[in-house]
Amino acid sequence: MVTNVKRPEWEALPFDGCRNVEGKVLLDEPGIGLAMLRFEPEATIHEHAGVTDCWVVCIEGRGLTSVGGVQAEIEAGQKVFWPNGVPHRLWTAGSMMTTLIVHPLGFEAS
Repeated sequence: MVTNVKRPEWEALPFDGCRNVEGKVLLDEPGIGLAMLRFEPEATIHEHAGVTDCWVVCIEGRGLTSVGGVQAEIEAGQKVFWPNGVPHRLWTAGSMMTTLIVHPLGFEAS
């Protein structure tokens, strides 16, 4: 049976501290959550610690991430693991970036 995805269109992220980032939720089921985030230049998501593990895959462009206060560049073809309970963040400087977010427990758990 064909069903609609939760949030198929690009929408601004609804969190305080997020700037110039749009997202869409492609899959939100028990056991898996997939979303895409699109960052404009000088965009950021707020630093936060999730309640589940999470993978971030950079699909296009490049940006920066921090995990537990350790900062690194990330670019297309690279991924980063965000363990639960550890503060993490994504942002861009002068470039754009598109990422795939993978939550192994779905977004309702996070």
